[in-house]
Amino acid sequence: MRHDSGIERRPTAVPGPRPARDEGEGEAPGPAAAPARPWWRAVPASRAAIPLLYLLAAFVLYHGLWGGPARHYLVDSGSDQTQFEWFFAVAADNVTHLRNPLFSGLQNAPLGVSFMANAAMLGLSVPLTPVTLLFGAPVTWALVVTGGLAATAWAWYWLIARRLVRSRWAAALGGAFCAFAPPMISQGVAHPNFLVLFMIPLIVDRALRLCEGRRTVRDGVVLGLFAAYQVFVGEEALLIAACGMALYAFGHAVADPDAARAVARPLLRGLGIAALVSVALTAVPLWWQFYGPQSYQGLLHGDTGNHPMALLEFATRSLAGDERIAASLSLNRTEENAFFGWPLVVLAVVIVVRLWRQPVVRALGFTALAAAVLSLGKNIPLPGTDRTLPGPWRLAGELPLLDSVIESRMAMVCAPALGILLALVCDRLAVRRLRSERERSRRLLGWAALVVALLPLVPTPYRTVERAPVPAFVADGEWREHVRPGRTLVPVPVPSPVHTDALRWQVVAGLGFAVPGGYFNGPWGPDRTGIYGPQPRPTSDLLAKARETGEVPAIGDRQREEFLRDLRFWKADVLVLAPDDRSGPLLRAVNRLTGEQPAYLGGVWVWDVGDLWDGTGGEG
Repeated sequence: MRHDSGIERRPTAVPGPRPARDEGEGEAPGPAAAPARPWWRAVPASRAAIPLLYLLAAFVLYHGLWGGPARHYLVDSGSDQTQFEWFFAVAADNVTHLRNPLFSGLQNAPLGVSFMANAAMLGLSVPLTPVTLLFGAPVTWALVVTGGLAATAWAWYWLIARRLVRSRWAAALGGAFCAFAPPMISQGVAHPNFLVLFMIPLIVDRALRLCEGRRTVRDGVVLGLFAAYQVFVGEEALLIAACGMALYAFGHAVADPDAARAVARPLLRGLGIAALVSVALTAVPLWWQFYGPQSYQGLLHGDTGNHPMALLEFATRSLAGDERIAASLSLNRTEENAFFGWPLVVLAVVIVVRLWRQPVVRALGFTALAAAVLSLGKNIPLPGTDRTLPGPWRLAGELPLLDSVIESRMAMVCAPALGILLALVCDRLAVRRLRSERERSRRLLGWAALVVALLPLVPTPYRTVERAPVPAFVADGEWREHVRPGRTLVPVPVPSPVHTDALRWQVVAGLGFAVPGGYFNGPWGPDRTGIYGPQPRPTSDLLAKARETGEVPAIGDRQREEFLRDLRFWKADVLVLAPDDRSGPLLRAVNRLTGEQPAYLGGVWVWDVGDLWDGTGGEG
């Protein structure tokens, strides 16, 4: 997805210019060398300062969470923060009780949820089990997004400094852009699987080592291990990264065919080894994902390409962003996947033209352009008209796996491509010797252009709000007197991607009860097409309609029969409605369905319905 530099024309060559060593670095000291200094003195100040600056920047963005993770919520995340906290909590619970880590029956009862078919991030949630158990899932969430963002920036910095530039501060700028670019910041409000990408630079570096042809087997094995781990952190991110790397490889092969021929054999051999290793490690989880319980084929999301103007405008969370304009050009605030701003786009074109002789620059320019065009989707709107043009995603989107990708996310490939271009030009400005007043003027102009292009894109802190308190009926454990083992608690309305309060109830209640419905990806219909949320049932649809319209739907004998069938399917023991300003129609609807008045317990309305369907009391 990302890059290498000009490759020498022999298979064992290092792909790309090596940055100059720091002053004082050299070969290993001989016997007469001075004693080694303590590590904290041996590390240059820049090496220590750069990761700390990344961590500070990430903390500033997420500081609203750290004031009280259990109380604070990222307001623009919709239901996604709740979903990921649920994944973290259930993963820790599965590890603690030695349950299947790939599945849970706590949502979507009685069918359950496949973790491999969802962005459960097992590669982080499982190792962070002690954090979740000691401090709670909200702290794990805050740690993942904050630490993951900083770690991703540092990983890109490491790759750029190692492979492409001499100035560490130029590499630091490039790494910062790769991680803090507008698309990544947009995803960071709700989708840590697209924010925590520290493995991608490591994967790129290992692929570049394969090009050197020196230790193909070892490097192929390590690459396979890295790819396998990334599967458990973010599969879709790995797929998009692989597309970006393929675009770059094609662009570099066209720019420097001799180098491509020189590295083709060791690269292909190493990739084959990596594929064998990663498949061996992920075969069972991937089988579970595609053929196991609650697996699905494809995922419905419609045409979600970027508008061309989104590439030139500014994102909601950018310093120069306009919330209204960004909303008109994107799916939602979590999917502002372009928004690089016209100054940076202009600067990128200038950089590519100015450094055109370098194959790496031509390849990076092609990668950014191709990814941007792919991100426009199947139908590319012509600005200022009602017409569209057919986009290349019409072909790409038909390929296996890519049919489930939200195509606007392909623009995320542009972030590292642009970040490396920025690092290259910054390196030239920082280390090039000035021989005339004219060159000094050009350097000042270059720095000014960088400021003009990047300052509007500086991200602003994420907004947080106070969470609504969990009802005492759940928080104090009163639910235990109403839900028997093997039965479920049914929130009203039934949990869905829009209504996720019950997932937080479960976490607060120690995951002691299961609920029907929920927020996850699962199958629908005989073709097992992927959808967001559970398969609809008559009662869940009826209650959702009452919530949305504010009116009680018609309820007769048919609706009551369907209600009893759904209670039986869900193995429901109790229905629970938390009162708010829109709960009146729901209260009346459930009263008509049950033929009973609820009890008001622990701040919620409660209907005990187990006897209505199991043959011990009422009908059913």
